[in-house]
Amino acid sequence: MKPTNSGRTFLLVQIAAACVFAGRAWQHLFWDAPYRELLWDDVLMKPFIEKITPWTWHEFVTNLAVDEAIQQWMTGVGIFYALCAVLSLVIHRLPKFFRFFIGLGAAGLVFLALLYMKEHFFHLGQFFEFTLQFGSPIFLLLLSGKTFPLPKLVVWMKIAIALTFVCHGLYAIGYYPRPGIYFEMTMNILNISQAATTTFLLTAGFLDFIVAIGIFLPWKWAKWFLLYATFWGLATSLARIAGNFYTELPWLSLHEWVHQAVFRFPHFLIPLSVYIAMKKSTSEVRSAP
Repeated sequence: MKPTNSGRTFLLVQIAAACVFAGRAWQHLFWDAPYRELLWDDVLMKPFIEKITPWTWHEFVTNLAVDEAIQQWMTGVGIFYALCAVLSLVIHRLPKFFRFFIGLGAAGLVFLALLYMKEHFFHLGQFFEFTLQFGSPIFLLLLSGKTFPLPKLVVWMKIAIALTFVCHGLYAIGYYPRPGIYFEMTMNILNISQAATTTFLLTAGFLDFIVAIGIFLPWKWAKWFLLYATFWGLATSLARIAGNFYTELPWLSLHEWVHQAVFRFPHFLIPLSVYIAMKKSTSEVRSAP
C-alpha cells in the first residue's frame, strides 16, 4: 500500500530522530563530548567537589580515575543513544513505556546543547542552532502519540527550523565569531579564495534569515522557502564530509566526519516533512466541496 503524505511526514521525522541519536552515539563512543567543560569548571564545580569528595580541586582534575570515569560515562551515553536510534525506528511497534527512553534521550540532547553553549561563551545562538536536533525526537513522540494536532505541530517544527537557520546565519555573517571550519569547508569544496568565501558565507547567512521568515508565509510562497531549506540543510550536512575528506586517509576522514553529517540530517529532513504536511493540507482544502 502506498504511504499517505501523513505517513511520509511521520517517516521523515522518525528518520530524523534516529539520525540524531545514531550520530551522537558514534560521537560518544569514538570521539568526545564536552562533559569536561562542565566537570572541570573550577568556578562551578570546585566548591561542590571539595565538599563531597576527599580530594582537593587539583587532585580531582588530575586524577586519572576521574578521567576514566568520564570516558566510561560517555561510552554509556553512546550506547544509550544507539538504543534510542533503534527505538525511534520501531516506535510504532513499541509499548508506550519505551517512549520514555526516547524522551530521556531528547533531554540528553538538550543538555548536550547547553554544554556546547557553555563551551562557546554562553552564546544563545549556539544553543538554539541545535533546535532541530533535540527537537526531532520530541516531534516524533508527539506524532506517535496521535493526540497533538499535526497543523499545530507543523507550526512548532517551523519555529525549530527558523531558530536553527537564524542561528546558523548569525555565525555565517560573523555576528558570533565565525568558525574556522566554515572557511575551511567552503574553500575546500568550492575552491575559492578567502575573500570569495567571506562573501559566500555572508550571502548564505542572509538567506538563512530570509528562509526563517519565508516559511511562515502562505503556502504558495512558503513551499519555495521550505524546498530551499531542504536543499541547504542537506548541503551543509554533507559539506562536513565533502569539505574534510582526504584521499590519503579515507577511512579516518569518514570515521571522523560521517557522524557529524548524520546528526545534522534533521536540518533537511524536518523542512521536507513540513513541506509534505503542508502540501497535503493545502490539497485537502482545495478539494473540499
